[in-house]
Amino acid sequence: MQKPRALRLAAFVPYRLSIATNTVSDVIAGAYRALFGLNIPEWRLIAVLAEKGGGTQFDLGAATRMDKVTVSRAAIALVARGLMRRSPNPHDKRSHLLALTAQGQALYDQVAPKALALEDAILAGFSADEVATLIAMLQRLEAAAVRLGGKEP
Repeated sequence: MQKPRALRLAAFVPYRLSIATNTVSDVIAGAYRALFGLNIPEWRLIAVLAEKGGGTQFDLGAATRMDKVTVSRAAIALVARGLMRRSPNPHDKRSHLLALTAQGQALYDQVAPKALALEDAILAGFSADEVATLIAMLQRLEAAAVRLGGKEP
């Protein structure tokens, strides 16, 4: 009879992903906070809105995988700073449409190159093929998790 496999955190992929994500996020969060006064949820909303052009808080939560309270707090802070605007949703009176203001777009235009530079620095030890493989593997992991009962992003 074969002995059951022991759980070792150093080799447990969900744990390793969490540690890697938190470590990378901590580095990026420090830079965004110091340079632009943004936290990670605020930056994620700005980035998604810049890419998609707008959406509801529900849409933003789905796109960022953040819970509705985190999205709401980040949205409130961004509206207060004049970086995002809320307008009534003509299709659903219970929700609002969110979009970047001109000031929010200008901030995105400043942050995006720094985000790419940080990514380049973090991935400097990897070849282009390794980065492509990593991205493909992460997409496969995400798809597998969705099939096992996770929510669709």
